[in-house]
Formats: sequence, C-alpha cells, structure tokens
Amino acid sequence: MRKNTLQEKIARKQQVFGLFVSIPHPIIIEMIGHANYDFVIIDLEHTATSMESVEEMIRAAELVGITPLVRIAKVERTEILKVLDCGAQGIVIPHVETLSQVKEAVHHAYYHPLGMRSLNSGRPGVFGKFPLTEYITEANSQVMIVPMIESVKGVRQSSEILSHPQVSFVLEGAADLSQSLGVPWQTNHPDVREALGVLYENAQQFGVPYATVTRGMEDMAVWRERGVHIYVLGDDRNTAFRAYAQKRNDYGSAGGQL
Repeated sequence: MRKNTLQEKIARKQQVFGLFVSIPHPIIIEMIGHANYDFVIIDLEHTATSMESVEEMIRAAELVGITPLVRIAKVERTEILKVLDCGAQGIVIPHVETLSQVKEAVHHAYYHPLGMRSLNSGRPGVFGKFPLTEYITEANSQVMIVPMIESVKGVRQSSEILSHPQVSFVLEGAADLSQSLGVPWQTNHPDVREALGVLYENAQQFGVPYATVTRGMEDMAVWRERGVHIYVLGDDRNTAFRAYAQKRNDYGSAGGQL
C-alpha cells in the first residue's frame, strides 16, 4: 500500500507546502507536484467536481509523488467513503464546530476497530493482494483526518475537537472566521489574530500540528517563529491568475516604454 508521505514528513516536523485545488483536471495536480509541493487538497466544498475527476486527480498525485487530501462538502458517509475509495489519503472537514463531527468522520473513514468504513476495494487494486486483516490495519494507519476551524464557535470548542486522537492536524480558516467575527476578509484584524492564537494554543495543548493558510511572507514568518511547519499557500486559481496578471502587466509596462 502507498505510504502517506505527508504524514511521515509532519511526524518529522519537516516543513511542508500544499495548495487547494479547484480546477478539476489531473494536469493541474501534475504541475503542482513537479513544482515540488508536498500535498494538495482537492476541493469538493466550493466546486462541482465529479467523483470521476477526483479519481483521476488522485491518480495524478500518486504519479508525481505528492499526498492527495480531499476537502469534502460535509460529513456524510457516502462522500467520505467514495473519496477514500478513490485513493485519497485523508479528508479535510470544513466548518468543524463540534467533536461529534470529527467522531462521525472517523466512524466513516476508518475500518474496525477505529470505525466502520465499508469493506470494498474501490480503486486501489491492492485490496485483494494481501490478507484483508493486514490491508485494513495498513489502510487505517495511512488515513488523515483534518478539521478546519473557521468560526467563533469552532474556536470556542477547539479544545474538545482537538482532543480526538485521530486528528492528524488542524487547519485554520481565517477567511470565514473573519466573517464569523463580523470583520469579513480582514484576516489580519486583531480579533481574528486573537482567535487564531487561541486555536494554536489549544492545538499545542493536545500535541496537534497546526496548519496555516499563508497570506504572504510576513504572515509565514510569524507562524514559523511559533514553530508551525505546515503551510497551505492558497489555491490553484488565485496562484494562476496572479501569475497571468503579473506577466501581462510586466510586458504591458515594458511595451509602454518603447
């Protein structure tokens, strides 16, 4: 069975970088992998991506040696089962506000004795290659559960949420958190920074790695100083748009000087 390299790097406290992926095509995943990222989070929350596309994107991640996680739309048995059967090595759960959401996700994502994930092969052909008891033990060891905390309620409940032993790392959602605090898109607002600080401290209390959606080099420097080593550098669409716009503006400016 394929090893979860992201899980191994995080355990070593190695610096890792990922991107949300909203463009539903495996070529995007290949480019991100060849650009030396460590993981992708394929987004099903804000997209209409089909499960067939998810499967091909995961296959592309395997090809370039990066870890594919999938952000589901909600905690629901069929969706969790399908993305894992497609080969995802973890699920990112948006808008987590209660421990019960994590418990339900674990129930659907892990085989016995950790959960009750339905036994079937899905895409990975190794399901029938080894004894099933061996397969499910190995599969359980490779799956990651990543709650996103992105509301005032989520921050208040974060100690309880992060107490669950199957939480692999926690990902902040400062954008929606800012909205929850009444200061939409002001991710550097003092109230937002204070709430993120509470989340970070609660993660430290339970030994849960903290991941930040980095919004510039200064922001990264602040979190690096605090020992954070998991960085999500935005998403594929914004990254591509800014590169396109920068190139067009650079050449436009040069043309105006001729």
